[in-house]
Amino acid sequence: MPFNSDQKHAVSTSDAPAAIGPYSQAIRSGDTLYTSGQIPIDPATGNLVAGGITEQTTRVLRNLKAVLNASGVEFAHVVKTTVFLKDMADFAAMNVVYGTHFAGEGVVAPARSTVQVAALPKDSLVEIECIAVVPRG
Repeated sequence: MPFNSDQKHAVSTSDAPAAIGPYSQAIRSGDTLYTSGQIPIDPATGNLVAGGITEQTTRVLRNLKAVLNASGVEFAHVVKTTVFLKDMADFAAMNVVYGTHFAGEGVVAPARSTVQVAALPKDSLVEIECIAVVPRG
C-alpha cells in the first residue's frame, strides 16, 4: 500500500526555534505527534541560553512545550521522551527541571530514555525529543 502524504502534517511555531535544516519542528501522523529534538536556543534571539544544565533544560522544555501546544498537545499527553546529555553527570540537575514539567495530579510520567552523547548542536548540554498522543475533539 503506497504512503499517503495526507497522513503526515508538519507542525511549526515561531515560539520555538525554527528548523535550520531539512526537518520539521514536529510531525503529526494520525493521533500521534513526533517532535524533533529541541536544544536550548532562545527563539527570540536565535542564541543558546546562558547558564548551565538547569537553565538549558528549562529553555529546552519551554521550546518543546511551544511545539506541543502548536498541535493542541500538553506535557500530559507525552508518552515517550528521549533525553540526550553531553555529560551524564548533569542527569540529577536535568531530572529536577524535567520532573517539574511531567508532574501533577493525574499526570502519568512518560516513558524515557536518557543517553550521554559525544556532542550536541551548538555545543548545548541537553536535547530532548518526544512522542505524544494528540487528544481527540
